[in-house]
Amino acid sequence: MNSTGRPPQIRPRPTLSRDEILHQISALLDSREGDLHTTLMSELLTGLLKLHDARLDLLDVKIVNRAVKELRHAFSVFRGYRDRQKVSIFGSARTLSDDPNYQLAYRFSQAIVREGFMVITGGADGIMRAAQEGAGRENSFGVNIMLPFEQGPNSTIADDPKLITFKYFFTRKLMFQKEAHAIALFPGGFGTHDEAFEILTLAQTGKSDPQPIICLQAPGCDYWDDWSAFVTRQLLKRKLINEEDMNLFAIVDSTEAAVGQILRFYRRYHSIRFVGRQLTMRLKQPISLEQLEEIRQRFADLLSNGTFELRGALEEEIDEPALRDLPRLVFDFNRRSAGRLRHLIGHLNEL
Repeated sequence: MNSTGRPPQIRPRPTLSRDEILHQISALLDSREGDLHTTLMSELLTGLLKLHDARLDLLDVKIVNRAVKELRHAFSVFRGYRDRQKVSIFGSARTLSDDPNYQLAYRFSQAIVREGFMVITGGADGIMRAAQEGAGRENSFGVNIMLPFEQGPNSTIADDPKLITFKYFFTRKLMFQKEAHAIALFPGGFGTHDEAFEILTLAQTGKSDPQPIICLQAPGCDYWDDWSAFVTRQLLKRKLINEEDMNLFAIVDSTEAAVGQILRFYRRYHSIRFVGRQLTMRLKQPISLEQLEEIRQRFADLLSNGTFELRGALEEEIDEPALRDLPRLVFDFNRRSAGRLRHLIGHLNEL
């Protein structure tokens, strides 16, 4: 942080000379063995050499180059705000300011910022502009996409160092999900549905950490009700998804309900991490032995082996010193149902 309390702006790194490149590569390879960061960086370098050996088409090389540049810059921008929880907000760029859903997005963002969160939006107009107006420039990220129309940055986030412009949707989507602690979905078009179903797919398959996924609609609006009815009629009744998958999201029509859902999700639950076959669930407050026994009885179907145990930080978690003192619920998760895992999180939060 600088004297203003803000993380320093990320300035483009000047192009390195051939000698500077060789010097940095040599220094990296001479780093101490066994350091995971060094090992991974060496693997990245090896991968780049293999790309060169593969004689890829120029377009393929351009895709790799641009994707790495976009991710490198995005990681740098978000890094200074790792201590702040964030909500990724999705919705139409075409929603006008007199639309009740626009006003709901404004109020929701204003309220969630008061609870210490920041917001991430696509940075354009409509719902995105409403959310960033409500959150304010200081508490907003914009992850914009280069399009021929409709997607220029809104006035709140324009020229802010926390505005990132992507060429590729896949790198942009990664940042939306990776940096989020909760998801807020407002009515929108194809893009909103694309993002909503991808987020639900990641949650269903366990490829993302558990988090609240909230579908917001203004009072009197039936957008998500109709969507949920379609999901129930065409996906659930055809057994294309399981009943538990319907617990991955919630539909609300007020700021208070949406904020309440997010705060309740993190009442006791903090985060998870897989260490080998074990899932270690970090908790903000401990649970009693009696409560542990109840969990063992009610949630045995989540286990692939053994039972639930109360533990301290595992040795492999030493790289997260800020979380060292949090109590843990540790178990061999069978990874079959993310919806059922959310049941366990909800149970812990209600204890």
